[in-house]
Amino acid sequence: MAEEVGLDLEELRQLQNIAKRPRVLNLINSEISNLEKLRDSAVSSNAKPEVPVTVPAPVSSSGKPVSSSGLNYVTLGTFSWDQDNDKVKMYISLEGVDEDKVQAEFKPMSLDIKIHDVQGKNYRCAIPKLCKEIMPEQCKVLVKPKRIVITMVKSSRGNWLDIHHKEDKIKPSLEKEKDPMAGIMGMMKNLYEDGDEEMKKTIAKAWTDARSGKAADPLKGL
Repeated sequence: MAEEVGLDLEELRQLQNIAKRPRVLNLINSEISNLEKLRDSAVSSNAKPEVPVTVPAPVSSSGKPVSSSGLNYVTLGTFSWDQDNDKVKMYISLEGVDEDKVQAEFKPMSLDIKIHDVQGKNYRCAIPKLCKEIMPEQCKVLVKPKRIVITMVKSSRGNWLDIHHKEDKIKPSLEKEKDPMAGIMGMMKNLYEDGDEEMKKTIAKAWTDARSGKAADPLKGL
């Protein structure tokens, strides 16, 4: 089950990257959040008992210990980003953040940012596999009044096509019975049911064109 949920999450993140309309982004982000909770629940139920070990408390970007055990997090799946040849910057819109309560963990191919106690809530932005390698020791987090700026230093100069790693997303499925369009069609159905009249007309046309062979991409035009 966890594997299936992981595949659904990958596909939803692809849709997240191409979606433009705020309503569509909100629906996709909500579904990603639900699937992440389902995945975590499945992993927890299948986990084998382990011998408890003592580990150091995680350290925030300010150097002060922050305990994150047993906390619930709101997933921050929406952000903007830009780059130059040497760095990638991510921008997360969030007000009322205390710099002392930001915990940042950078690894060569991943990042995990946890923001604690923002008006009673905890937030998390994690990318388990980046497009390319970074240099963790040179990365940093800057807290501003209305947003958080995450600066990642590239391990090698050059252009990134995306924040997320793409290799796993282009592997063909080996399951003969798995319909590669099933996830997209399901998403279109949800968008149709929750959308306004204009959205319903757009999705209905895209669906009809896809089934008649006029359009290879059922999301074209959304």
